Amino acid sequence: MSQDPYDLLGVARDADADTIKKAYRKLARQLHPDVNPDPATQEKFKEVSQAYEVLSDPQKRQAFDRGGDPFGGGFGGAGGQGAGFSFTDIMDAFFGGQGGQGGQGGRGPRSRVRRGQDALIRIEIDLAEAAFGVSRELKVDTAVVCTTCHGDGAAPGSQPVPCETCRGVGEVAHVQRSFLGEVRTLRPCAACRGFGSIIPEPCRECSGDGRVRSRRTLTVKIPAGVDTGTRIQLSEQGEVGPGGGPAGDLYVEIHVAEHDVFVRQGNDLHCAVSVPMTAAALGTTLTLPTLEADVESGAGSGVETEFELEIAPGTQSGSDQVLRGRGVPGLRGGRGDLIVSIAVETPGKLDARQEELLRELAALRGEETPDGHVRGPAQKSVFGRLFGH
Repeated sequence: MSQDPYDLLGVARDADADTIKKAYRKLARQLHPDVNPDPATQEKFKEVSQAYEVLSDPQKRQAFDRGGDPFGGGFGGAGGQGAGFSFTDIMDAFFGGQGGQGGQGGRGPRSRVRRGQDALIRIEIDLAEAAFGVSRELKVDTAVVCTTCHGDGAAPGSQPVPCETCRGVGEVAHVQRSFLGEVRTLRPCAACRGFGSIIPEPCRECSGDGRVRSRRTLTVKIPAGVDTGTRIQLSEQGEVGPGGGPAGDLYVEIHVAEHDVFVRQGNDLHCAVSVPMTAAALGTTLTLPTLEADVESGAGSGVETEFELEIAPGTQSGSDQVLRGRGVPGLRGGRGDLIVSIAVETPGKLDARQEELLRELAALRGEETPDGHVRGPAQKSVFGRLFGH
């Protein structure tokens, strides 16, 4: 077996870390025991792994270039088992991982600066505000950048120092034996939590997090046409991230309160009006409020706050009148309709004269003994159709 790791990997002595790693990956794909179980190939795989262990470590490579033994017991290691190698690099060879920087096979230290979380608040608005839009001031309690340390987490006059446990790498190696020899895996350093540095004097204001809780006021513009469940996204208005990282987004979820008169279905508005029996028979004109009447700026601003509804003679109870374009504006343009359902009221108490007149009318219309009409369950009353009963 050749004792020269450069020869084993087939690279020049001045090869850089990337060239060495690529050469190792290529050979590992060919020689790995899972691919080629031949004993001679397995032995070759161990030699290649040992060679990569030397050349991927700057200190061991320098020791070998100077003529020393990087393993202190022969290049082959005690008992022929070989030195430890990076399990990460083996996985990289088969699954195309990126590996670490400088040929170390690790991910490197974690950044203390991370994006903040998104936040969600819910607000209730009136139907008119949902229909025509409104601006609201919100008080939001979120994380903001600490003004004492400006996000770096260290007390004024101090700064983070490299972790002595992992020497600033953010990871430590754990070695265990397997059928391949000693398998080395990298885990986040417990001392610095993978950051590669330690803050010896954390900021007292934020306890080293780089952010503090604060209440602030912001204005959200609610567009016309929103409905219950609509979420409005305010970019970078959420939580500031650890280490003073970029803020997440703030989502404002809308809940529309019930209206005393109108019921919304999609972009259409529904309402019901009752008229006396005589008015339904003879016809009349009703003056009804519009949804715009609920808007404070409606009066005196040229906005139509009421409309006239013509009740044609002979209007039946349960009939609908559709007023085009008097509903709720759509988020993408257009406007729904207003559907007015008519309920005809039958007088409950009659004096003698009224009863006499009605009997006379019934006689004139031949309705003293009406046969009646059987109505199926599908023909609901006006209120049943409107409210789903």
